[in-house]
Amino acid sequence: MIGTMLALAAAVTAGPRDADTRAWWALSGQLSSDAMEGRDSGSPGHARAARLVAARLRAAGVRPLGEDGGYFQRVPMQEAAVTAAEVRAGTAPLRFLHDITVQAAPDLPATVEGAVAYRGYCAADALGDVRGRVVVCHGTHRAGLPDDAARVAAVRAGGAAALVTIADPGFAVEPPRWPFAYARAVWLAGGEAPSERMPRFTLNAEALGKLMPGQDAAALVAAGARGATLPSLDSTVRFQARFRTARRDYVSENVVGLLPGTDPARAGQAIVLSAHLDGYGRGEPVAGDGLYNGTLDDAAYVALLVRLAERRGGRGFARPVVLAAFTGEEKGLLGARWFVAHPTLPKKDIAADINLDQLRPIFPLELLTVHALDDTSLGADARAVAAGMGVAVQRDPEPERNLLRRADQWPFLQAGIPATAFVFGYRPGTESERIYRQWYRTGYHKPQDDIAQRIDWQAAADFNRFFYTLVERVADQSAAPNWVAGSRLHP
Repeated sequence: MIGTMLALAAAVTAGPRDADTRAWWALSGQLSSDAMEGRDSGSPGHARAARLVAARLRAAGVRPLGEDGGYFQRVPMQEAAVTAAEVRAGTAPLRFLHDITVQAAPDLPATVEGAVAYRGYCAADALGDVRGRVVVCHGTHRAGLPDDAARVAAVRAGGAAALVTIADPGFAVEPPRWPFAYARAVWLAGGEAPSERMPRFTLNAEALGKLMPGQDAAALVAAGARGATLPSLDSTVRFQARFRTARRDYVSENVVGLLPGTDPARAGQAIVLSAHLDGYGRGEPVAGDGLYNGTLDDAAYVALLVRLAERRGGRGFARPVVLAAFTGEEKGLLGARWFVAHPTLPKKDIAADINLDQLRPIFPLELLTVHALDDTSLGADARAVAAGMGVAVQRDPEPERNLLRRADQWPFLQAGIPATAFVFGYRPGTESERIYRQWYRTGYHKPQDDIAQRIDWQAAADFNRFFYTLVERVADQSAAPNWVAGSRLHP
């Protein structure tokens, strides 16, 4: 968190050398400044950020494409949040959000209690009698072992009182991050609310010893991380948790604008350019900082949408271009889901979505992961633009992270609309990989994702240029985006 405008100015002055990247980073700083309070969906800070984006789009000659002739699309949300928690294993306290957290839901019980049963990976045939117990499972991501859905199904079918999943420290591609910012569930109003009649907890591996006194907890964690055979053990302690929860309804806003196309024959082939405006807001402090500014996730790439519009100065491409800053991405892609279900232009006129998220310009741009690379013509477009810059492209090398489905391109793909997104890639064992992994440990969904963090200014400028060129290619070329025959993503 940057406390003064002087510090912000110093960070910008010491940064990029070219004017376009300076302008982009300055707006990134405004959108992720302390004044925006982390842009939590429905918050006053989010509303301030939305007004800033709308004002910049208006000044750039972008037409409003929201509701009632404006730039905003209202997205109704409902929330259930844990406002206070006390969790114990026997007499040992478990620090909420640091040692353990719970999946919030409107039906989360006020009290959860039961004897602790450790059941390894929680395969259905290894559970035994767990009725009324709090079952502890190792949250492995390894192929051939139960995944999260299988663990939940098995433990629920066994009649357990609750499930406690150990966050796997062996999942090196995206290691567990503690503390959690908060425990909330948010869903679209009118949609199905989440249900946790069997409460689900996530446990910091370092706290397993409190649930399993007398056992070598570190050895159990290490074996689980390796995928080794695990025992079934009954603990000597009883698990107890008490919660206070609160419900609220609110509205948050998508910001949507339009650069009309110049070719009437392609008027029904709009290209949506999207990024998410929302962040985490205020949450559990890390190193004394409780404001999650969200500079790279995703203020910087909302700023890049604005910069594209400002560079155009109101001049359209052959196809219409929709600029969409979605809300609620961090709460389950809610703004994008709402827009796809309630588009502010005819859905049949949306030809593609190019989404900006998961981008970390913190090491050189030499390799770019392209989501859905082989599924739509957007993959070939990205490949061609990258080749012209000397940048290699690749398919997602870590599909176990499920990144394709974790950002706002996914609702478009689900609706049958070609879409893509990008991640800075690295070669295994390189300094770029070290920097990337370090950022996921210390920056991702943390207050430390702020304007003062380390940026590779050449990489940032290179990606921005890639994006500008890709949009021009897709929006102006003769053929509209299309699905590749045989795509497994095509609904």
